[in-house]
Amino acid sequence: MTETETTGTVSGVEIVLDTVTKLYPGQRDPAVEAVSMTIPAGEIVVLVGPSGCGKTTTMRMINRLIEPTSGTISIGGRDATAMNPDELRRGIGYSIQQAGLFPHMTVAKNISTVPGLLGWDRKRIAGRVDDMLDLVGLDPGEYRGRYPRQLSGGQQQRVGVARALAADPPVLLMDEPFGAVDPITRGLLQDELLRLQAELGKTIVFVTHDFSEAVKLGDRIAVLGNQSRILQYDTPAAILAHPADDTVAGFVGADASLKQLTLTRVSDVELGDCPTAAEDESVETLRKALAGRDWPWALILDNHRRPLRWVSADQLADAQSLHGIGRPIGNLLSLRSTLQDALEALLADQNATAVITSARGEYAGLIAIETLVTHLSVVRDEHPDKSAATVAAAEESGGAAEPESRP
Repeated sequence: MTETETTGTVSGVEIVLDTVTKLYPGQRDPAVEAVSMTIPAGEIVVLVGPSGCGKTTTMRMINRLIEPTSGTISIGGRDATAMNPDELRRGIGYSIQQAGLFPHMTVAKNISTVPGLLGWDRKRIAGRVDDMLDLVGLDPGEYRGRYPRQLSGGQQQRVGVARALAADPPVLLMDEPFGAVDPITRGLLQDELLRLQAELGKTIVFVTHDFSEAVKLGDRIAVLGNQSRILQYDTPAAILAHPADDTVAGFVGADASLKQLTLTRVSDVELGDCPTAAEDESVETLRKALAGRDWPWALILDNHRRPLRWVSADQLADAQSLHGIGRPIGNLLSLRSTLQDALEALLADQNATAVITSARGEYAGLIAIETLVTHLSVVRDEHPDKSAATVAAAEESGGAAEPESRP
């Protein structure tokens, strides 16, 4: 699902697990038994399974936070079990739920932890801190001196990712990193991770219990059963189309066809449009742009073309200025968002239309329910047995709110 294939950027390395087992003292059955898998360089591989199946234990054996009982793990061709544990961990980024930031350290100190341990000089560390904050979308001047308690949950997670990437490790381990934030913030963080991966091409091992998250993020998904037994290891599209057995099918869920929406990015479909104007532009110009249109809504943008508010023809009728009029947009989506994200957003919007932004937040277009229905109709034609119900569900969900005409 990442864009490393198109950009050609790969800085990650291959990870190979060969019959890796973890047996805790005093227990009869191993927590993880004979797991073998190859994680390709530069890909996001998601370990997904029920609580207690051993997915976190499997991931933590990669950086030896948990020592394997038997088997071998190689990272970039090197035997991880033969390396000094501290050296190993400094070359592997690690991001966990609720960020795991040191509360008594500033954002800058948190991010500089591993570079400091590696002996980087102050000037290099300071530059790297600012680069990392820029990379995760936080203004260095505003955030470097803050403490974790002064950040929102989503901001803390961004800092956690920045810290994990600070020393430019080839491998990033992520243990349910977005599980403690609200659904909207979670979707934005997922989009941000995909943007970073498209730029950096790391090898990422991501643990989650949420199959929808796995489908959105993973180049490959390993569906795990008890003791981390691999039930299926394949691309999201292959698992959705052909679950290996009834257990995998049950975990995927009855809405597997609807999850096909998660396989397509907003950037992959044709976007709609509507009249737009900056706040300091003429009301009359925008009023004329809306005249004669069946769908009487326009967007007010700031001076950087970032969407601010919806405004209707009726609201413009007596307005003297575009400042302050209209209603808030609600949830914005990015070009990296999935069509599943779009469906959720437009069903919650009064206009049944989602506003799309580019990487820097500029207005990029609109997406409406017809776009999703058209896409699913194509999927239905390609896979008629699996997709007919999905198209019907999307039509039923969006039809009642749909105006006569769409931009």
